[in-house]
Amino acid sequence: MLMSVRGAIAATLLAGTALAATPAFADEAEAPAEITVTGNVALTTDYRFRGVSQSGGKLAIQGGITVSHASGFYISTWSSSISENSLPGYGDQELDVFGGWTGEVSPGITVDAGLLYYVYPGGTSDFDTDFFEPYASVSGAVGPAKLKVGVAYGWKQTSLPAFETGAKHDNLYLYSNLDIAIPNTPITVSGHIGYTDGVLAPSYYSTGDKTGVDYSIGASATVYGPLSVGVSYIGVSGPSTNNYTDDAVVGTLTASF
Repeated sequence: MLMSVRGAIAATLLAGTALAATPAFADEAEAPAEITVTGNVALTTDYRFRGVSQSGGKLAIQGGITVSHASGFYISTWSSSISENSLPGYGDQELDVFGGWTGEVSPGITVDAGLLYYVYPGGTSDFDTDFFEPYASVSGAVGPAKLKVGVAYGWKQTSLPAFETGAKHDNLYLYSNLDIAIPNTPITVSGHIGYTDGVLAPSYYSTGDKTGVDYSIGASATVYGPLSVGVSYIGVSGPSTNNYTDDAVVGTLTASF
């Protein structure tokens, strides 16, 4: 959900240059925008959600846009193509709508919290598919390394059923991300580990186990202007199902604006 801020940075630098060169026009300098719009589009070899394929091991097209206010509040939407092979009855599209607040609460410590709504517009199942999930994270940087720890919790909803009984269940997800920028290069190395307790666990549909772990390690780099590429090795605990919960190497090409 991180979007490019290159445009805002460039505008600030240009404004600063003009101010230094022509101080007589200082009163006419434009104030920083209260509202900014950022976004991206991406092509990925496999859409993996918490380690589990949502696109049947096939290519997925993704994209999102975020409107942010200077106060830290934001609203956003993000979408990806999905596959009926992985998600029977969910259609061919996932649409996420979310909003929240992010900001620095103390020097070097940033908090992000909000509410996310997963929508499946083309769903054909006879049960509810859309669900809500509040989320929160705390991140900080030490030198070139950035660490984030977060939590997402879906309360009991009709779209989070235990299919063996039909009862509604909740779902808890805990995770940690580590990103390390390699000095003097455009490359960032990333690691991720997550733990699920609930009906969104990786092997729930095959074994009924409501707990599981997902993990990944990879690298990304800016290759030209707004274009970046990334590659990750992704896996989950539990039984391996081809193009669903099997380990996979996933490549992604992203254009940010």
